[in-house]
Amino acid sequence: MAEETHRSRLGRGLAALIGDVGAQTEPTHERGRAQRRVPIEFLKANPRNPRRQFSESELEELAGSIRERGIIQPIVVRTARGAVDSFEIIAGERRWRAAQRAGLHDVPIVVHEASDSEALEIAIIENVQRADLNPLEEATGYQALVDEHKYTQDDIAKTVGKSRSHVANTLRLLRLPESVKAYIRGGKLTAGHARALLSLPDPETAAHDIVTRGLNVRQVESIAQERGHGARKAKKPVPQADKDVDTRALEKRLSDALGLAVTVEHGRNGGVVQIQYRELDQLDDVIRRLEKS
Repeated sequence: MAEETHRSRLGRGLAALIGDVGAQTEPTHERGRAQRRVPIEFLKANPRNPRRQFSESELEELAGSIRERGIIQPIVVRTARGAVDSFEIIAGERRWRAAQRAGLHDVPIVVHEASDSEALEIAIIENVQRADLNPLEEATGYQALVDEHKYTQDDIAKTVGKSRSHVANTLRLLRLPESVKAYIRGGKLTAGHARALLSLPDPETAAHDIVTRGLNVRQVESIAQERGHGARKAKKPVPQADKDVDTRALEKRLSDALGLAVTVEHGRNGGVVQIQYRELDQLDDVIRRLEKS
């Protein structure tokens, strides 16, 4: 119970910790936390930051903005262990990097004495809420919360303000082959492309085809549906000429329970229950129901 309360409080309090502030004054107070300016060399990057890639063009653009307007939003830091006048960045590494390019001598900070686990949580949540991560970095961050802090998918969804299906679908991206992940990291495939690839038997070939032909997400989803339909058709058992009343009643019962179209086909060596879905969110809901049962 205490752990759940902490996670809930962390999610609600993050906006206060990293939220936008107005023009700089010396010093200011953001929700009770003192804001001050320190030499830029006093800060160092967080080695646990889930964000690994920083776009050169975005850094240059942000540096230009900082030259004109300064840093509007303070960098959240914690005191570095065993060092004097040294701080580890919890949230705001991109602003710190851009400030160096802009030639700033000092930057605004808010000191938050976080534990190692809380610093990791805040770094992940801050990046996810600001859409600063590519899909794989986001998935890796979620997996770190699961592995290191025993978060469930529901915990993550509540903390970062995303749906559970979004969290589940993002975590599935970690199952893709390394060659496909390389396309995602390089920005050649979007999260939508990647999710559609999960349903294909040969995602590597499909990913290469997408990049070569410049296919959009809708086209990839259509291909996935066509290939999936073809596979189902090839494996489909020979149906009975007419379904009996009991079979049709069973189909209706399952369809009503799931909110999706369900067909039951009896063959010579068994049968097939087919659930039709249009979106991955619907599939995720079916899986969640099965896991709970």
